[in-house]
Amino acid sequence: MKNRLAEETSPYLQQHADNPVDWHPWGEEALRAARESGKPILLSVGYSACHWCHVMAHESFEDPEVAAVMNELFVNVKVDREERPDIDQVYQLAQQMLTQRPGGWPLTMFLTPDQVPFFGGTYFPKEARYGLPGFVDLMRRVRAWHDEKRGDLEAQGGELVAALARMQPRSGAHPSEFSPAPLAEAIATHEGNFDREHGGFGRAPKFPHPDAIDTCLRHHARTGDARALEMATVTLARMAQGGLFDQLGGGFARYSTDDEWAIPHFEKMLYDNGQLIRLYADAWAITGEALFARTVEETAAWVMREMQSPEGGYYSSLDADSEGEEGKYYVWTRDEVHAALSPEERAVAIPHYGFDRAPNFEGRAWNPVVARPLRDVAASLAIGEDEAARRLAAARSGLLAVRERRVRPGRDDKILTSWNALMIGGMARAARVFGRDDWLASARRALAFVGSTMWDGERLLATHKDGKSHLNAYLDDHAFLLAALLEVLQADFREDDLAWAEALGDALLERFRDDAAGGFFFTSHDHERLIQRPKPGHDNATPSGNGVAAWALGRLACLSGETRFQAAAEGTLALFWPALERSPAGFGSLLMALEETLSPPTTVIVNGPEAGFGPWREALRRDYLPDTLALFVPGGGRSLPPPLAKPAGPAVNAWVCRGVTCLAPITHPGQLRETLKAPKIVGSAPNQTVPLKEIPE
Repeated sequence: MKNRLAEETSPYLQQHADNPVDWHPWGEEALRAARESGKPILLSVGYSACHWCHVMAHESFEDPEVAAVMNELFVNVKVDREERPDIDQVYQLAQQMLTQRPGGWPLTMFLTPDQVPFFGGTYFPKEARYGLPGFVDLMRRVRAWHDEKRGDLEAQGGELVAALARMQPRSGAHPSEFSPAPLAEAIATHEGNFDREHGGFGRAPKFPHPDAIDTCLRHHARTGDARALEMATVTLARMAQGGLFDQLGGGFARYSTDDEWAIPHFEKMLYDNGQLIRLYADAWAITGEALFARTVEETAAWVMREMQSPEGGYYSSLDADSEGEEGKYYVWTRDEVHAALSPEERAVAIPHYGFDRAPNFEGRAWNPVVARPLRDVAASLAIGEDEAARRLAAARSGLLAVRERRVRPGRDDKILTSWNALMIGGMARAARVFGRDDWLASARRALAFVGSTMWDGERLLATHKDGKSHLNAYLDDHAFLLAALLEVLQADFREDDLAWAEALGDALLERFRDDAAGGFFFTSHDHERLIQRPKPGHDNATPSGNGVAAWALGRLACLSGETRFQAAAEGTLALFWPALERSPAGFGSLLMALEETLSPPTTVIVNGPEAGFGPWREALRRDYLPDTLALFVPGGGRSLPPPLAKPAGPAVNAWVCRGVTCLAPITHPGQLRETLKAPKIVGSAPNQTVPLKEIPE
């Protein structure tokens, strides 16, 4: 018999619909049941692609004996953290404060009936191991503690709620106090954390950290600092050559379990890949490295092949597990490789992917990595690189054909506005850099889906599944979608998209802005009240909603001429300025906003006959110009905001403004390119390309 989760749209919640646990989705029914019964709440938060969530489900939630104890002692609530990131944020922070340990998933929290947590952790095994208590024994002790020490728990809960309130940023600065000092300090911190041997920042488990890579690329563009460029490009190269990247099918896994990027935690998340497509496109624009172009090509192909719905929206994730084993879909035995390939294909693929080395996956199988550059393999076989590339392509196709016959990892096919926005922005940026109409078409299909199913002209919704859109959207949904629209406008200007961007900007100000203190709450003013209302500024696996909002609103102000957007951006920076001064490296998206507040972006309006835009687009597409906002606006009699309403003549012209200074119209594409590569009127040094250390293929 199915439980209450059977009616939910979340694939993660539906995975638990057959559990013997009497699960409730988060909502008034569950909270009322706790209040009326006096039982504490057992809150379990996870997501569909989470390996350890599946482990705990199989060990405990599918076990009738464990479920009986859960049902007897608690009101059990299951939450998909991707649908309810607000709940996840609040209780992850509470767990860290209670236990003084890092959070993660599955998140297991015990709450009083009024939603205040008093104990928690992450994964708990059914039987005691890994230094963790057994789940059944733990539940009995927690319930006894709740019943016997209620007064103590109430006092503790009051202190915890007060501490959560104190975590909110409160005292800010005046914009006159802003300086570029945090930009340089962030680079110094990243340099201290940089893994000089393998790339990346910090030690295993190693995450991509798109915010750090982006900060390094932008710093190089602003200052010409070759060290910043090296940190970014070495990291990108090592990730693309390692097992974090699916060498056969494209796309990146969530993180690496080792320093060398060889063995990932195999789930693939849309949000990682949307950010990484953009960064690899940017890195290619700077360096021209074929590895970066190939990584963008293969990741975009994977997205369109496996992650885009027939209706246009992008799915959320692929699971780490298949047939109950993590990585089973992706790893190979040597016998499987030999059976799949011809002798000439094996001669190239085996050394290239490292199948001739010791097994790198649990001592028994291989996860493909680029173990030897293709040119070295070609030289060892006395064949040309073109022939080696032909054989490798054939081998890759052969291995993929075999892999396609395996049981696939589960796919979470809900469509999230925020994650779709990250992919739309990444695909649009890559389309512009590489001149790829198919990638732009993919981004436009997803944007159209969001516009038709998750936006009614005034209200944005957060999630869609099985024909149903629901849950009022969060800060990230609005901020990321606004940023994506600004990216799409540069690739393919349409007035409707500009109007949508302005509507989203207004929605941010009306529904999320803290008019008293500045900045934006994660939830809207009419959202359900939790024990804390987060106002996040720190970047995590996805960028901070406050940082992206400040950056995007600043750019929207440049295009619209509306000062309210710039004021909101500056107010957000002012609120978080003390944090930027203390530890700027964790606030990459706010640093982007700071950079463009100190030195406003260059705006370029190319107008005239649309048929003549080709050479002008070509002049701009190969240069990395992060401080430039370029729009191609066909001439005509339309009503545009003043910054875009430039006189249109019979020939194409470019209008360049830097801050409050505008140049005379530019009449030749080459002249425009040279103008944009020149030192900025307001701010810092020209964009430079610095010689790179050789990056292996």
